[in-house]
Amino acid sequence: MSKIGFVSLGCPKALVDSEGILTQLKTEGYEVVSEYSTADLVIVNTCGFIDSAVAESLDAIGEALKENGKVIVTGCLGAKDGVVQKTHPSVLGVTGPHAMSEVMNLVHHNVPKPHEPFIDLVPAQGIKLTPKHYAYLKISEGCNNTCTFCIIPDMRGKLDSYPVGDVLNQAKKLKNAGCKELLVISQDTSAYGVDTKYKMGFFNGRPVKTKMYDLCSELGKLGIWIRLHYVYPYPHVDDIISLMAEGKILPYLDIPFQHASPSVLKAMKRPANVGNVLERIYNWRTICPDLVIRSTFIVGFPGETEEDFQVLLDFLTEAQLDKVGCFKYSAVEGAKANAIDSQIAEDIKEDRFHRFMQHQLAISKSKLAKKVGCEFDIVVDEVNRKHIIGRTKYDAPDIDGLVYIKNHGQHNVEAGDMLRVEVTDSDEYDLYAKIKK
Repeated sequence: MSKIGFVSLGCPKALVDSEGILTQLKTEGYEVVSEYSTADLVIVNTCGFIDSAVAESLDAIGEALKENGKVIVTGCLGAKDGVVQKTHPSVLGVTGPHAMSEVMNLVHHNVPKPHEPFIDLVPAQGIKLTPKHYAYLKISEGCNNTCTFCIIPDMRGKLDSYPVGDVLNQAKKLKNAGCKELLVISQDTSAYGVDTKYKMGFFNGRPVKTKMYDLCSELGKLGIWIRLHYVYPYPHVDDIISLMAEGKILPYLDIPFQHASPSVLKAMKRPANVGNVLERIYNWRTICPDLVIRSTFIVGFPGETEEDFQVLLDFLTEAQLDKVGCFKYSAVEGAKANAIDSQIAEDIKEDRFHRFMQHQLAISKSKLAKKVGCEFDIVVDEVNRKHIIGRTKYDAPDIDGLVYIKNHGQHNVEAGDMLRVEVTDSDEYDLYAKIKK
């Protein structure tokens, strides 16, 4: 049985944190011991409120290192960036207060976890319904926006960002389980951390802010594909483009613009300055020339005129978005848009939907035709008797285009493999390629 030593310092709040960690240790089958000499590692829960408490905590860490050698530090002193590491650089990891999951992850990393015959039937990353090579990584619940066509805040509540350490640890587990692509999702990915005022969290003993940029930066270090979905175009999204240009995350943005007419956007309670949107798209592509933007739009929203719809088509022409979806407006029970005058007839919605799709189809076909003769890395999603089917980094699973390669049986390929291919043909939405040897 693995044995853990524990030193608890500080106030009653720290004591409760210690009790929680000790309870979890015992629940998982670790033995808690009182002697340094018999412990496989030692956890020190510190205080950092006043100078004397800092000194006491540093002394306790030093004693544990001297007597045992393997020490994890948690508590308030750990929240003071670099203080512990500067004095005791050999500690195994440092977390802040109220960080039981981060502490337990450090324990699991350094001391074998006792066998739990029931819990261990479940893989570390949990049960997934996606193929092994990609997974969705949810970073928050709820939404603070008040779009008139949406009732998500009523169903799921206001924005509730997951702790950044929990998100990053789940990402690490998925990578270790063989995942090669993470699709970051939430109702409003760019708002991550706003509700916590960008609270400082910890991952692998290092401080990380609960903030979109910091999260993406850490995810980019995993060495796998990181794809962003449901990104609202707040100003700080500009900073994310630099990570894409540096190759740290995929040059892919899923931004649900919903419309382009200022009057319709106002009725939707969405950002209404289309000129700024076009300027930002231009700037993004200047910073990261291979950036791909996908979006979704609603046609037939209450009050949408033919002039509004033409503004939307003109926007598509100007923006040259790479991947586009369209929905006909449908009333949702409880949505504020239901009370807007001038509801659009179904036949007009249908007509605008088809005109929209035909307009975008020509743009998509032209863009894909330019890829013929180019080489790309693809991830394989499926292998059947006729085709090897995969995706480039510019395509998300289930919603974007595919790459088809004729399967002549001479290649030993399976789902999850990465291949280098040359594009030989294209159509409106998909590419056709051959494997490069």
